[in-house]
Amino acid sequence: MNGCRVGEIWYSAETEVPLPILVKWLFTSERLSIQVHPDDAQAQARGMASGKEECWYVVDAEPDALIGIGTKRPLNSEELYAASLSGEIEGLMDWKKVSPGDYFYIPAGTVHAIGAGISLVEVQQYADITYRLYDYGRDRELHLDDGVAVSSATPYSDARSGRAGLGTRLVDGPHFQLWYVSNMNDVPALLASGDIWITPLSGQVQTDGEVAAKGDCIVASSQANITFSSDARALVAF
Repeated sequence: MNGCRVGEIWYSAETEVPLPILVKWLFTSERLSIQVHPDDAQAQARGMASGKEECWYVVDAEPDALIGIGTKRPLNSEELYAASLSGEIEGLMDWKKVSPGDYFYIPAGTVHAIGAGISLVEVQQYADITYRLYDYGRDRELHLDDGVAVSSATPYSDARSGRAGLGTRLVDGPHFQLWYVSNMNDVPALLASGDIWITPLSGQVQTDGEVAAKGDCIVASSQANITFSSDARALVAF
């Protein structure tokens, strides 16, 4: 990654109208900032098209790698602002040890951070809107007023998280569905029309002459001829 501390790959189409789903690969060698995203209504009130909800699927993790989701106890706006300003927020985050195969849905308003030593796939609403609350003393802009205004600083609890089982749906809306599969027959709820996002985690996936492997992402019609190799595992979103 050419000495970069954080690697980030975006998969987006070169179209005038942005696609509704954005897929990213993230590779961290140091902690990412503690941050938060607004919901649709909050983002639109600021003139943006949508807010941002996302799901993380952990592909690789070093021993003792951590992510922070939610806070250990509820914080009101004044407490969150003061803790972010002082750095106390780092100790108030709920840091969770992670391993490959873990996944977490991050609703808008959830205070969150990704620790070092993690590779993950992020599937999200197509929005580039992040409010940084704390950045470990690094010289980057913080967005305390906006971030605190959209935050729900509470302990994390969301049924759309856990250990991924092959052939199961990880996320069911409201903005996308996400499956972890070894072939397209594992996706019974696939729409009759529209696009699907296929992100291989192992093996190869072929569709209409295109071949994708780990590190790639294909956007294809749900009616395309899609073939998985025998060792393929992939995330499928729509």
